[in-house]
Amino acid sequence: MNNFCKKKIIVLAAVFVFVLQLHAQQRTYCNPINIDYGYTPIPNFSEWGRHRATADPVIVTYKGDYYLFSTNQWGYWHSSDMLNWKFVSRKFLRPWNKAYDELCAPAVGIIGDTMIVFGSTYTRQFSIWMSTNPKANEWKPLVDSFDIGGWDPSFFTDDDGRLYMYNGSSNKFPMYGIELNRKTMQPIGTRKEMYLLEPWRFGWQRFGEHMDNTFLDPFIEGSHMTKHNGKYYLQYGAPGTEFSGYADGLLVGNGPLDYFEAQSDPLSIKLGGFVRGAGHGATFQDKFGQYWHVSTTVLSVKNTFERRLGIWPTGFDKDGNMFCNTTFGDYPHYIPSANVDGSNYGKDGKSPYFTGWMLLNYNKPVQVSSTLGNYVANNAADELIKTYWSAATGNKGEWIQTDLGNVSTVNAVQINYADQDVEQNRLGKWNDQYHQYKMYYSVDGKKWNALVDKSANKTDVPHEYVELEKSIQARFIKVENIHMPTGKFAISGLRVFGNGNGAKPDVVKGFIVLRTEKDKRSAFIKWKPVDNAFAYNIYYGTHPDKLYTSIMVHANNEYWMKAMDALKTYYYSIEAVNENGVSERSPVMKVE
Repeated sequence: MNNFCKKKIIVLAAVFVFVLQLHAQQRTYCNPINIDYGYTPIPNFSEWGRHRATADPVIVTYKGDYYLFSTNQWGYWHSSDMLNWKFVSRKFLRPWNKAYDELCAPAVGIIGDTMIVFGSTYTRQFSIWMSTNPKANEWKPLVDSFDIGGWDPSFFTDDDGRLYMYNGSSNKFPMYGIELNRKTMQPIGTRKEMYLLEPWRFGWQRFGEHMDNTFLDPFIEGSHMTKHNGKYYLQYGAPGTEFSGYADGLLVGNGPLDYFEAQSDPLSIKLGGFVRGAGHGATFQDKFGQYWHVSTTVLSVKNTFERRLGIWPTGFDKDGNMFCNTTFGDYPHYIPSANVDGSNYGKDGKSPYFTGWMLLNYNKPVQVSSTLGNYVANNAADELIKTYWSAATGNKGEWIQTDLGNVSTVNAVQINYADQDVEQNRLGKWNDQYHQYKMYYSVDGKKWNALVDKSANKTDVPHEYVELEKSIQARFIKVENIHMPTGKFAISGLRVFGNGNGAKPDVVKGFIVLRTEKDKRSAFIKWKPVDNAFAYNIYYGTHPDKLYTSIMVHANNEYWMKAMDALKTYYYSIEAVNENGVSERSPVMKVE
């Protein structure tokens, strides 16, 4: 063998090893994101039970790390990989401030090499804070009292260095925008009205769980600005934080305070599935230049403002249309890395970040050690985060077991803990609490093997997500409680992901979309049931090649659609879902 051949073999071997290393470094996450959420600090917001809550998130990339701020957490998080988040404890209050929610719906901006933070207020009592080293918790007031104030504010620094603030949270008044002096934070000119909701046209803006505007006008809130290729994309939350239809709408303009055109469908919306709602959020770029959107997801069981956070892949297509991919958004996704190319997935909305690992135990049999009241076992497998199973106690030894139906390939497991009988003193942030458990697997329900041992864990993992180092073959997964931070051992979702080792579902037939002439915001959708499917994804949009928005429907073959732009023609397609994958989509249907 000559030297050239030897060198060629060495190079190829090195490339092969490099590719294997890149693949091994790919790691995944699953919404809701698994961070140590604090409890609501407001006593009269938790009369139905103490519970975790946060919302209104902002993520910024700063000096090579991600920083996450959200409502009522008495601090913030940072991460180097968007997977492992470290909490920094801090209250952004001056000595004269007395407030539960000093960072309610916070604004976070970057001016040059400085990060600035400000919490919602229309009074003069709150400061704008600044830092060049937030990882070390080094902050000082930029201005003691921000005279102009603003509820649900957001900051935007344009390419020319000029600073803008957008704000508004009302079902009566519009969202506003204004330029600020970046040194003094004094307003330049007067506020400009940016947008007022149009529920008469945009069906998704209607207030109500089924988008029926029955008792309140919809709320506009949660502004955020993104600039891409010279265009300005202004985002806003609507119509109400307690609904599955909570979403972030999108306006597009040519300047930061110019005329903005409302887009027909939301940027981010998630009407179905385990995690629902995708409103009042913020768009950011990862360290590899790809876009993501972080937003608020809905629980609203123990209080209207009981909520969590989700992160969704986002991007721009070749025509400059901004989109956010929430399809399978509560299934495992890859975190950002150099070897995931997210730059060219605009045409059909499919995301290279989705692992393809399917849910294996939807409504499959569940066995438990005990049950408290009506919090029955199968609540942990019904794909509804609002419902949960609770054991009679929080003691060591309580357990839950899920049957996958047949021996399947398991790649990951998510344990979503619920708040049941949380101690009355749990208000605000608790930094010294933790979960401990052991997980087992079996192929026959008799012989069990250890899978995960977190009996020595000292971290708070309310939405624990475990990606297995190597996939296993199993039919049964069992979780045994060792320690709960507080309350009963309660689970809203024990979710197992992988492949069921069977056939994908058949193609959906008989797909019908009946749009009403009386109200063109609405339609009745029906299709022939697929025997080997447990869910369906309905895709829709105003262009046949841009069906960026989807709705997941479980255990049903009909859907009342209330989210359309009354002035636009729509296009629809549907696919079936089971534990082995998805079917081919039905032909795109035009609906006028």
